[in-house]
Amino acid sequence: MKTKRCEKCREPLGARHAHNARFCSGRCRMAAHRAARREADPLPSAMTRRRQWVRHTDRKVPLSVVGSKVRPASSTDPETWGSYSAATRSTAGVGVGFVLSYLDRLVCIDLDHALVDGQLRPWARRIINGLPETYVEVSPSGTGLHIWGFGSLERGRRIRRGESAIEVYDRGRYITVTRKPFGDAPSKLADLTRVIADLL
Repeated sequence: MKTKRCEKCREPLGARHAHNARFCSGRCRMAAHRAARREADPLPSAMTRRRQWVRHTDRKVPLSVVGSKVRPASSTDPETWGSYSAATRSTAGVGVGFVLSYLDRLVCIDLDHALVDGQLRPWARRIINGLPETYVEVSPSGTGLHIWGFGSLERGRRIRRGESAIEVYDRGRYITVTRKPFGDAPSKLADLTRVIADLL
């Protein structure tokens, strides 16, 4: 008779487990459910619970998800932003975007041309290796990375040093969101204050 195994840790399930058990413990069951939720939607709840979502065109023009008509959205007008569920349900444009607002301390560090054939360029690797555990995703082009977290700036910045092309924003911008995590990026946001200070 073939031994049934835990779907998470692969330990054998013994006589103490019900005949239809899938996991050896509550801990394995919860870990498997968290992993399944992350696979279905990797975005941190700190982003999805906010009403700061828009759609965007293939030319990255933001579109409002408020109301029944498709109309432009503004990165400075909260009346044109909607919920995450409204943005994901909408078929306007080609994808979703998140609007950065000074009210919530969310920031995005945009690394342009950080990937070549899916591999990190050296300057980008130094930044990624120095990050706390925070959500990072691949940009729509497939060559950039968006690093999400908490922090604040006096104003948005574009930083060009050698081959590196970096932008950092915390307000007045919307950022495209692909829901394609880079590597094993966690579904949570960390404080990026030190990272931003090092970049500036």
